[in-house]
Amino acid sequence: MIIGAAKAGTTSLCYYLDQHPQVYISPIKEPRYFAPEFYTVHVNGPIRDHARRTLFTLEEYHQLFEGVSNEISVGEASTEYLYFPEVPARIQAAIPDAKIIAVLRNPVERAFSAFCYQLRDACESVSFEEALQQERDRIRNHWRPGWLYQDCGFYYSQVKRYYNFFDSNNIKIYLYDELDQDSLAVVKDIFQFLQIDDDFVPEVSRKNISKIPKSKLLNTLITRENPLKNGLKAVLPTSETTLMAKCARKFNYDHKPVLAEETRQLLIDLYREDILKLETLIQKDLSAWLN
Repeated sequence: MIIGAAKAGTTSLCYYLDQHPQVYISPIKEPRYFAPEFYTVHVNGPIRDHARRTLFTLEEYHQLFEGVSNEISVGEASTEYLYFPEVPARIQAAIPDAKIIAVLRNPVERAFSAFCYQLRDACESVSFEEALQQERDRIRNHWRPGWLYQDCGFYYSQVKRYYNFFDSNNIKIYLYDELDQDSLAVVKDIFQFLQIDDDFVPEVSRKNISKIPKSKLLNTLITRENPLKNGLKAVLPTSETTLMAKCARKFNYDHKPVLAEETRQLLIDLYREDILKLETLIQKDLSAWLN
C-alpha cells in the first residue's frame, strides 16, 4: 500500500515499481477503496469533469487485480489513505500483513505544489494565500483533501496511526527529497523491503511536475467540459483533438510561481511542532523543513 502523501512523488514511484516483473500495481491509481468517505462525506469543492463519483465496490476492487499472475508483490496507491483517520484500521482488518509505504514532502512545499496542481487544471479560483484563509471553511464544508493544502501537511498524527496498527517492520517512510535526488536508491530499498529481486534496474527519470497556466481562460477551455471543446470533439478525429490540446497546454503552461517568503515563514512556524514530533517518530533528520 502506497498511502501518500499527495504531491510527493507517488505517481512516479508507482511507475518505477510497476516495471519490476515481480510487482503488480493496480492499473488505476487512487482507487481509494479503503477511504470510502472520499465519496460519501468529503464530496464538496471542485470536481474534475471525468473524475469518479462513486466508491469502489469490493467486486470492482478485486477486478483491479485480475491481471495478477505470478507476481510476488501486489499493491496499489491511494494518497487519501494517509489523510483519513479510519483507513489504517480498515487496511489492517483486511490485510493484516500489508506492507505500508509513504513518501513525505516538506509540508510547505507540498501545500504549494498541491495548489499549483489544482490551479493548472482550472480547479482553483483564488490565490494560495486566499485558499489558506478559506481552509477552515473548506474543512467544515467537507471539501476533499486535494483542496486542504495546509491540513494535509500535519503528518505526525497521520503516520502515527499506521504505527498503531502495523508492525514497524512493515512500514517504510521515505522523504520526497530522497526520491527526487536518488530515485534508484529508494526504489532498490523498496525492492528489498518487498523481498523481491533488488538487482532489477527500472527506468527512473520520469517526474510529475505541476505547472500553472499563463491564461486561465485558455486553460479552462482545455481542461473543463465546454461547448467549444465538445464541438471540436464532435467534428474532428480524437488524434487531432488530442494533438491540439497537447500543443495548447505546451503553449499555455508556464513554470510554477514562487512561493512568497512571508507565506513560507508563516507555514514553517505553523508546522514546526508537528515536524519535530514527526522527526522523532520516523527517525529522520527533518531540519531542512524548518529552514
